[in-house]
Amino acid sequence: MKTRKYVEDLKTKSAAELAQELVAAKKELFNLRFQNATNQLDNTARIKEVRKNIARIQTVITQKEKAVQ
Repeated sequence: MKTRKYVEDLKTKSAAELAQELVAAKKELFNLRFQNATNQLDNTARIKEVRKNIARIQTVITQKEKAVQ
């Protein structure tokens, strides 16, 4: 249910907003990986969640590009 709401929210955003969201998610993933490498990360499942969110954002971007063509 939570992911469905997130995807619907992504679909309502513009291409520029999606690009910003993608950059923010990639930065968060970098920070999580850095924390994991230094043994400072408590919730390691967050890495997997952020990776999936990046894939969801990229999927929506691709769908919007194909809809324009």
